Amino acid sequence: MGILPVQFQMLDAANTAFMLLCASLVMLMTPGLAFFYGGLVQRKGILTIMFQSFVSMSWVAILWFCVGYSLAFGPSLNGIVGNPFYYAFLHNINANTLFIGNHAGIPVLVHFVYQMMFAIITPALITGAFVGRVNFKAYLIFITLWTLFVYCPFAHMIWSPQGLMAKWGVVDFAGGIVVHATAGFAALASALYVGRRLIKPDGSHNIPYIALGAGLLWFGWYGFNAGSEFQVNTITVSAFVTTDIAAAFAGTTWLLIEKAHTGKPKFVGFLTGAIAGLATITPAAGYISIQSAALIGIIAGVVCYYCALFVKKYVDDALDVFGVHGMGGITGSVLVGVFASQAWNYKGPAGLLEGGGMLPVLKQLAAVLITSLWSFIFTLLILWIINKFTQVRILTNDARQSPDYSAFGENAYTPSGRE
Repeated sequence: MGILPVQFQMLDAANTAFMLLCASLVMLMTPGLAFFYGGLVQRKGILTIMFQSFVSMSWVAILWFCVGYSLAFGPSLNGIVGNPFYYAFLHNINANTLFIGNHAGIPVLVHFVYQMMFAIITPALITGAFVGRVNFKAYLIFITLWTLFVYCPFAHMIWSPQGLMAKWGVVDFAGGIVVHATAGFAALASALYVGRRLIKPDGSHNIPYIALGAGLLWFGWYGFNAGSEFQVNTITVSAFVTTDIAAAFAGTTWLLIEKAHTGKPKFVGFLTGAIAGLATITPAAGYISIQSAALIGIIAGVVCYYCALFVKKYVDDALDVFGVHGMGGITGSVLVGVFASQAWNYKGPAGLLEGGGMLPVLKQLAAVLITSLWSFIFTLLILWIINKFTQVRILTNDARQSPDYSAFGENAYTPSGRE
């Protein structure tokens, strides 16, 4: 990441308008996630899960403004994290400061706000793992520490040109490692830490909400992936198309597997499969062919379905965050090393199938292992520390009654807090 005064570089109005649109699309994904998760949980817990997503839009934005952007994209400190003071409170940035990544001709403020939307949705993804079990105060402390000590360093290491993993040759087009692998393993760790729900719900309480949320996520994902090129070119177009094709194939694959497994096609399963495909294509979107995206979608449907099924036997990951996002991000990140094609993106690596050998695969695998391990261990550590000061898990009687009313004095559907 770099900046130049406006007099040394021309503002590109088309790229700037496009990136502002993409930032808006990514912002829309967090309310979409709130509806997707909200429909999946019990009636008495819908406000809690939706509030956790929406408050991330505010609190993480504040963190990003104060220090997060500087940690992620400031001048590098040993390739691991950015200088926390260089861009703190947007110091050293004004309206005329232009971003020089890809020579896109966009203001740094556009890069700031676009990347902020990624930072906002990532900790919100984790909340689906510990539905109805974590008190709100502990959650706010958790997303603060997790954003600063997990998300920001890995955003720097992978997405900053000065980052350690970027120099190794690791690629992550739009966040398979930075967003989905980190959130997935944090979800797994947090579900393990807080333990199982006392009362497991019979099923999703509002499938139309799930469909609305999935639709908003799918729509927003075009900005998530296509926007990660930071300008309008042929790579932007291919990233847009690969995103849709992978989601379509993954959703259909999940649908067929679940039909064979349960005897009936499931609407919620189809929507979950599509989200799994979107998560899996994210790290590869701008590096691969459309045909490879179809294969990745099929792989995503199979891998994520069986991973979610397996994890449920041992861990109460309530909304399959690890199976869908964690495993999806891991799978897609490794498959970049297999399917990446310089015919589709000359700036990317030549994958295994293009004659690049095993090295690209091994680089991606190493990055995934390091990132996942750190996210898992640090999540357990900060939850343990937080619990020393304020109880992480909500009280037993709150879980059995209404976590919404106990925490906020509000209910989505009834004043009493009962089902």
